[in-house]
Amino acid sequence: MLDLTIIKAITLDLDDTLWPIWPTIEKAEAALEKWLGNHAPMTAALFANPTARHDIREQVVRSRPDLKYNLSAIRREAIRLALYRSKENPLLAEEAFEVFFEARHHVTLYEDALLALEFLSSRYPIVAVSNGNADVNRIGIGEYFRASISAQAFGVGKPDPRIFHAAAGAVDVQAHNILHVGDDAALDVLGALNAGMQAAWVNRSDHLWTHADLPHETVTSLTELCDLFRTDSAAV
Repeated sequence: MLDLTIIKAITLDLDDTLWPIWPTIEKAEAALEKWLGNHAPMTAALFANPTARHDIREQVVRSRPDLKYNLSAIRREAIRLALYRSKENPLLAEEAFEVFFEARHHVTLYEDALLALEFLSSRYPIVAVSNGNADVNRIGIGEYFRASISAQAFGVGKPDPRIFHAAAGAVDVQAHNILHVGDDAALDVLGALNAGMQAAWVNRSDHLWTHADLPHETVTSLTELCDLFRTDSAAV
C-alpha cells in the first residue's frame, strides 16, 4: 500500500506517462523524411525502407556500445551512416537530426498531464527521470520540474538504481521518501522498487501485471493519482 505520509518528492517518467510517444516519433520521422527528400533524396529513399532503416540503426548500436543510452547520438549517427551509404554529404547529419529533434518535442500531452503537474509540483519537488531524450524545457513544462535526469546525460538508464538515486540526490531526499510515477512495469516500477522508492504504475491501457513484486499503487490516469493525495489531505 502506498504511504503518502512519508513522501517528500516525486520522480516522474516522461514518454507514455505525460504524452504518447509513438505518435510524436512518427511525426518527427515524417519531418525528417521531408527534409531529407529536399536535401538528400537518395538517403530519403534509403530511409523509406523500414528494413534498411532498422539495419542501419542496429549497425550503429552494435558498433557504438558507448552510445547505449544516448538516443540522440544513435539517431544522429544512423542518419550519418545512411548519408554515407547513399553517397551524399555526411555533414548534413547534424542539421537533419535537428529537424527530427525539434519535431520530437512537439508532443501532445495527455489531457490529465498539465493539471497533474500543476497539482503535484505545488506540493512536492518533481524530478523527471527518462530513458528518452525529451527536454522538458523545450516542450514547455520545465517550470514544473526541480530537475531533469536523462539516461543519455547520466550515462545509465532505468531500471538501474543509480539513475533513481541520482534523481533523489538532485532534490536531497532519501530514496524511501520518494514516489516514482511511470508507465513501464519493468523500467519504472521494478526499477524504483529496487532503488528503495515507492512506485505508482500509470496503467492507461489496462495491461496485466506480470511480475512478482507489486507497485504500491496502480492508477489509470494522473488524475486518479492526484485524487489519492486529495483524499489523504481531506482525511487529515
